[in-house]
Amino acid sequence: MKKIKNLTVLLIAVLLTSCSSDFLEPAPTSGVTSSTYYSSTAEVEAAIINMYDGIQGVNSTDNDDNHGVMYEFYVTEMRSDNTRTKSGEGEAAQFDNFNVTPNNGIISDYYASFYNVIYRANVVLDNLGVVDDATTSAAFEGEAKFVRAYAYFNLVRLFGDIPLIDRVISPLETEVQFTRVPTTSVYALIESDLTAAIDVLNNEYKNRASKAAAQALLAKVYLTQQKNYTEAQVLCEAVMSSGFSLQDNFNDVFYNENNSEIIFAIGYVPTLSSDSQNFSAEWMNAVGRTSGVNYVTTEARAALDAAGGDRTPYSYRQDLSQLSQYQVAKYLPNGEDGGANGKTFVSDATLAGNDWIVLRYADVLLMHVEAIMGASTETNVGAALASFQEVRNRAGLTTPVTNITKDELLLERRVELAFENHRLFDLIRFGRAETVLSSYSADNGYSYSSTDLLLPIPQNEINLSNGVMTQNPGY
Repeated sequence: MKKIKNLTVLLIAVLLTSCSSDFLEPAPTSGVTSSTYYSSTAEVEAAIINMYDGIQGVNSTDNDDNHGVMYEFYVTEMRSDNTRTKSGEGEAAQFDNFNVTPNNGIISDYYASFYNVIYRANVVLDNLGVVDDATTSAAFEGEAKFVRAYAYFNLVRLFGDIPLIDRVISPLETEVQFTRVPTTSVYALIESDLTAAIDVLNNEYKNRASKAAAQALLAKVYLTQQKNYTEAQVLCEAVMSSGFSLQDNFNDVFYNENNSEIIFAIGYVPTLSSDSQNFSAEWMNAVGRTSGVNYVTTEARAALDAAGGDRTPYSYRQDLSQLSQYQVAKYLPNGEDGGANGKTFVSDATLAGNDWIVLRYADVLLMHVEAIMGASTETNVGAALASFQEVRNRAGLTTPVTNITKDELLLERRVELAFENHRLFDLIRFGRAETVLSSYSADNGYSYSSTDLLLPIPQNEINLSNGVMTQNPGY
């Protein structure tokens, strides 16, 4: 399903509009509520689609809107050594300087967006009783649990202990809404949800939840927790036997949408304000609201130049308006061929249609290597070498590999998945964040400290909690 449509049913106007403290369950403005609206399978399926619409976010420059995954690069790539602001100024520069404040509007937007996605998933789960076919009901449940797990996995890695909302709650249930629970409890729900999704989903969709997407995400959950490498390997191998394959041309991964490599992507449609995205315009020079964010660091360019192979020209390009600066080349709006310097656009760049790739096959192949390596620092196991070599072969790096160290795997993930919002999480998962980011910060005059690995809880949430919600250390 390529085109995730904004719903126009009454439910959107009444229930699913995010509004400050009530974003987990906005107060009804009429007699229609989530418990009385749903009466048919079609209406529940509309709510299913609306979950993905929540991840997609609102293409706008309004600070009151939830922008979903469109703001994710700020809280991931720009807090790593991969990207930064062009100017080093403004609220966005807090991320590359490692001085994010609890009042930062971008983190508040992301936090609210993904809790709103969780709310939408909980609405589906609370209304499965009206679905008249058991198989359909099971599939809807699997999709909702996948989406909920995906949202919680992002939030728990970014904020640490967070509120755990596993049902639709009322605005009066402030203890549930604002009480932070240990990450172990959050991960327990994530694992349970993904296991349930695997049991009932198939691989029909790429822009909706699928069995392979749930398997790949659960493998990453296990690797993140570093507790179940064997099961992570099994999950990766299940995806590897499900018909996915690498694209021959690396560039086609991003501009031949729903291709053989895509496992799960958030769908966008160009020119339609209701279904397009503007994040890729923000990465250009003075095209979107900004004068350049998510610009490529010197360190990332050096890594790609040394180890990227054929991937490098499709990963970053020179900013022709300022030749000392470099832009992300993946996801440039619409992907039309430009000149020798890469891609350009022929229509309004702020109404781009590029899908955002969440999970793709190359990521799974490299997770397969990681799972086999486990707690060791290197591996020469044949299955790991084969997966690693497959990714490198596509990049034109065909010299046979006979041993892989953890640092070599981390580098390969960096150049293969550059600017796809994986780098920060990879550094943390591999146990390299403290060393790498401390050095990067010192080299660039930034102010990194170990507490920067978690974002602050948005100050507006703490204020609304009336003392229930606590702040992360360092903020």
